[in-house]
Formats: sequence, C-alpha cells, structure tokens
Amino acid sequence: MSEPLRVLMVEDQEDLRELIGQALRDFGIEVHTATDGPAAVKLIDLNGGFDVVFSDVNMPEGMSGLELSAHVANALPNARMILSSGYARSQLPPLPDNVEFLPKPYRLKQLMTLLKESSPAT
Repeated sequence: MSEPLRVLMVEDQEDLRELIGQALRDFGIEVHTATDGPAAVKLIDLNGGFDVVFSDVNMPEGMSGLELSAHVANALPNARMILSSGYARSQLPPLPDNVEFLPKPYRLKQLMTLLKESSPAT
C-alpha cells in the first residue's frame, strides 16, 4: 500500500481551511494546515516531508504565497507548490516555474485532480 499524500494547506479563512481540509482527509490525504506563511514555514521546518504545499497568494502576516513558494523550493525541493487566488493569473506577479495555479473559486474536484497528479510514487 502506498503512503498517503502529505499536503500542507495554508489558508487564512478558518471555515474554508476546515472544510477543504476535512474533504481532503475524507479522500485519504494527510492534511496539515496553517493560517499564514510564517506558520507554514514553522511546520515545514519542523515536519518537512510534505508532498504538496497548497496556499493562497494573498495572506496576512506579511508573507505572500509567492514568498512562501520560495521557501518551499529551498526547504522541500521535491514538493509541488500550488497557489490559489481570486485574482486572474494575469493580474498576479509572474509565478515561479515550480508553482502551479488554481483560480478561485475552485471546485474540490479541480483541487483533487491537481493533487492526484502528485501522488507519491509507490
């Protein structure tokens, strides 16, 4: 049996964080959550080993999803980074090559499709 996908979801809206987190757990995904970039960096530095980091682009506490993606690229070079935003991709700064984009509002099915592409190799 393969290892469950380990996802770090960074979302400042508590209701959305809880809803999506629980839905992903229902699909057998190991989900860790953080409320902002600095909290995510702490989790990455303490736990590491995430397969995917999924974050909003605009977040509180002075660290954007783009800044978080730079930390992820250094700390977790094999992890995938997915950024989400209510802004169109063309309205955002250029995204690094290692970052995938999921426009808001998204459907759970869209997120699951992206995540399935990153299931750990067995």
